[in-house]
Amino acid sequence: MSRSLPLAAMLLAPSLAFASPAVTADLKDPAGKPVGSASFAATEGGVQVKVKVLGLTPGLHGFHVHAAGLCEGPDFKTAAGHFNPTGKQHGLDNPMGHHGGDMPNLEVGADGRGEANATLAGVTLGEGDASLFHAGGTALVIHAVADDGKTDPAGNAGARIACGVVQRAK
Repeated sequence: MSRSLPLAAMLLAPSLAFASPAVTADLKDPAGKPVGSASFAATEGGVQVKVKVLGLTPGLHGFHVHAAGLCEGPDFKTAAGHFNPTGKQHGLDNPMGHHGGDMPNLEVGADGRGEANATLAGVTLGEGDASLFHAGGTALVIHAVADDGKTDPAGNAGARIACGVVQRAK
């Protein structure tokens, strides 16, 4: 009997034990129609966010993680302001720092489809104030127009046109 199979199993078991559960957000428009999804993964120093959308207006759209895990239409104001565990000002281009939930704009093509990848630096999927799972949870919100990257508190990104609660897979 070969010892390589049990050794391989022992080497793989610890990495499986520490794998974080899948984290997602199902994005819906104000009428409740699905318009996309997002996935979240822990990375060194933050959380990677991957977003795919369809059926949105072509152009640039601001998108951010918001501070409350609620997505009640039609305006999604229940998602509160941007996730900001460090008390910074808004915008990746803001010299005073930026919110934990700030990301670059999402570009949607003429066909209404778009994809984006971003990293939320200093944010976690674990415990504590910087966690996307802090008390009350968080939501991913897509805005009607581009985020200008500096205007506090929301980058002049306009109305909230899609929202999804950030949640662990069940």
